[in-house]
Amino acid sequence: MKNKKAIRKTHVKRGDTVQIISGREKGKIGKIIKVLPKHNKVIIENLNIATKHLKSQKDSNSGKIIQIEIPINSSNVILYNKNHS
Repeated sequence: MKNKKAIRKTHVKRGDTVQIISGREKGKIGKIIKVLPKHNKVIIENLNIATKHLKSQKDSNSGKIIQIEIPINSSNVILYNKNHS
């Protein structure tokens, strides 16, 4: 038998507003744009930005430097409620 990682149910879903409670972006608030349950991670809009360098694909295209949102562990976010915070 192959060892399979159990897919955990996350406490947040796409579209939820969350606050980051740990890491470099601690205290910031954003909206979830994608949930990755297999890896127990979420991607938050305009937070946890990384710079990615892309090579040119063909002679006609030049390389680029883009900024993308990278996943953050779902245990590092909590649901944000304006009334309580």
